[in-house]
Amino acid sequence: MNWSDIIEQIENASGIPFKLVNARALAGGDINTAYCLQGADRSYFIKFNRADKVDMFIAEEAGLSEIASTQTIKVPTPIVHGQTSEHAFLVLEFIEFGNNRKISQTLLGQQLAMLHRQRQPYFGWHRDNTIGSTPQPNSRDVDWLEFLRKNRFQHQLSLAAAKGYRGHLQTMGANLCDRLSGFFSGYVPQPSLLHGDLWGGNAAVDTEGNPVIFDPACYYGDRETDLAMTELFGGFSPEFYSAYRDTFPLDSGYSIRKTLYNLYHILNHLNLFGSGYLSQAENMMSRLLSEVK
Repeated sequence: MNWSDIIEQIENASGIPFKLVNARALAGGDINTAYCLQGADRSYFIKFNRADKVDMFIAEEAGLSEIASTQTIKVPTPIVHGQTSEHAFLVLEFIEFGNNRKISQTLLGQQLAMLHRQRQPYFGWHRDNTIGSTPQPNSRDVDWLEFLRKNRFQHQLSLAAAKGYRGHLQTMGANLCDRLSGFFSGYVPQPSLLHGDLWGGNAAVDTEGNPVIFDPACYYGDRETDLAMTELFGGFSPEFYSAYRDTFPLDSGYSIRKTLYNLYHILNHLNLFGSGYLSQAENMMSRLLSEVK
């Protein structure tokens, strides 16, 4: 990798000279390639994808900046995004991770709740973005159910149909879209700024024990969607959930709606990673439809 052009863009954006000492490849990403660029007195985190994916990084940068502007929870500071002849890239502040202690999980729960408490003017966002590498439409709407139906479930079902997942999945998906209102009896979601992709791999702590979240897929939506995803693959402690609920209590219907919200991510995994997620998606749909008969 020729780093000179990227280092020049880092220096122009930061206004600080940077002499590269070492470029260290980082493991863990499913979508992007990542490096730590180590200098004499500072380091940067950089991720790469194909050159035509630059809009994905522009949206990620916008999401990080908006979360940072709430002053509720720590995120890596964006430095610069750009393109080379072969790659799109995003450069962020490099944060050294520390040990995830109970107090850090408590703080994460409190701070996520504080992020969600800040009301937003509509559902959606000012731009589309991606969930993983899947396009995620965020057209503005004052109606959460309509936003959820069109921009989340119908969108993912359409992508699944194009990949050959038809039949039972599509029939149940259409039925579910028709019955969404049954999950919201007595509950009126308010728009909150969401991380949008909050699984355990997108949350950590720094060396001082402060929670850090990253790799967002931001939009304004029902806060329960963020909390539901934390339960999908695990990685969050009882202290996290207790602190969140103490700071921002949940409606009793969350216990059912969390499956509805996580269905979106399982459909996305089906579209990204293949048929291993088909039976899980269909089972979730079956359970949800049984709740609104």
